[in-house]
Amino acid sequence: MHTYAVLIIGSGFGGQCAAVNLLKAGIDDFRILERRDFFGGTWCQNTYPGAAVDVPSPLYSLSFAPYRWSQMFAEQAELRRYTEQLIEQFGLRERVELGADVERVEWDEAEKHWTVHTRAKGIFHTQFLINASGPLSQPVIPNFPGMDRFQGKTFHTNNWDHSYDYRGKRVAIVGSGASAAQVIPAIAPQVEHLHVFQRTPHWVLPRADRKFGRFQRWLLGLKPAYKLLRWLIYWQFETRVIAFKYSKPAIHLVQQHALRFLKRQVPDPLLRQKLTPDFTIGCKRVLVSSTYYPALSRANVTLHSREHGIASIDESGINTVDGEHLDVDLIVWSTGYDATDGVISYPVSGKNAVQLRDVWAEYPRAYLGTSLPDFPNLFIVTGPNTGIGHTSALFIIESQMNYILDCICTVQAKGLRSIEVRHDAERTYTAMIHREMQRTVWKSGGCHSWYQSKSGHVIAMFPGFSFSYHLLTRALKPADHILS
Repeated sequence: MHTYAVLIIGSGFGGQCAAVNLLKAGIDDFRILERRDFFGGTWCQNTYPGAAVDVPSPLYSLSFAPYRWSQMFAEQAELRRYTEQLIEQFGLRERVELGADVERVEWDEAEKHWTVHTRAKGIFHTQFLINASGPLSQPVIPNFPGMDRFQGKTFHTNNWDHSYDYRGKRVAIVGSGASAAQVIPAIAPQVEHLHVFQRTPHWVLPRADRKFGRFQRWLLGLKPAYKLLRWLIYWQFETRVIAFKYSKPAIHLVQQHALRFLKRQVPDPLLRQKLTPDFTIGCKRVLVSSTYYPALSRANVTLHSREHGIASIDESGINTVDGEHLDVDLIVWSTGYDATDGVISYPVSGKNAVQLRDVWAEYPRAYLGTSLPDFPNLFIVTGPNTGIGHTSALFIIESQMNYILDCICTVQAKGLRSIEVRHDAERTYTAMIHREMQRTVWKSGGCHSWYQSKSGHVIAMFPGFSFSYHLLTRALKPADHILS
């Protein structure tokens, strides 16, 4: 039995940011629960070839922890080093419980605390619970007939097996999203043949990457220079919302730019046709790559569109819908995550045994994407409608921390035991979110994406400027909450 004032579930950037903010607020009675046997989250877990961030590194970092990045778009190894620097700088390693896979959590109304059951580390009690497991932590693998018969190697990009040598092998990649767009250029020159199975094409924009020289890296180590660069990148990216929500002419210009880029990089008209989306740019995640199209144009790469997709799998490979059999040695699932309906993967029982899965049966929802009625002292980092399609997710996470720490510190300062958002406040906020969503390309762009839940509601994205979300989270609104 372990008791803490605060428990944080997940040790990625969300969990790290929560931990550092607690320390800065003078709260050190907390523990981080991590289900894996290592600390660090996304950039320690995702080690597939070509893995890199698609937001400029100076912005994709925590405001209180600048770093001398080697290039504009950092690759996985450097992001891992940044993660490890954060862990060491703030002394977080001794505050984590590894191998603590959460099975279920329950609110005890009499004791005003959460009981957290883990698979291997026993039971924890905590007054405040922060879920920072992240929206991209539950890989999804589609179910095709005959999958269990395949005699070759298979794995998801989230769990890349580096002991397997894919060089000179026949490889199939299922999926054509952000991870696939990084893996394909990285391995295509080294494999015998690469089969890419694309359900729908994505819009792609060029990646304006660059290496930083010694002097530029020195400048990045100076806080004023770092802040200025972050500010410049932030406002440049923030203007994208104008196209995503407010201006059809603006999004038309962006789409024309993407079409010119496609034509320039893919000279084959048949391949170009396969790669041309039939929805408005931005409706699905826009890929940022200058190497994806050239890789698909290689002689040893075959792109299979939906009408030539997978029908079944057998011992030696893949049977396509149009009757072709493809012998392959390796199948890589680049098929994404359950980022909407599976935001929290374990059962959560609130007041009066209210179940989170029942509350979210129609679609996930939360006040500020962070807290829920009937679930006191529970906070969800990167919860429903906190995703951001145009800038750094870390900006949103830091904004959430303003609200979360305000809640915790208010309860402690007043000598109280719990804080809970009111039903009417959550309903009003959720209605506003989905009213504003109607105007966005994510809702009206003519596609079905992982941004949407099974209900059709866009659950992943915040429908506006990130600074608007920041303003919403700047200060606790006591009238929206029950304090007891």
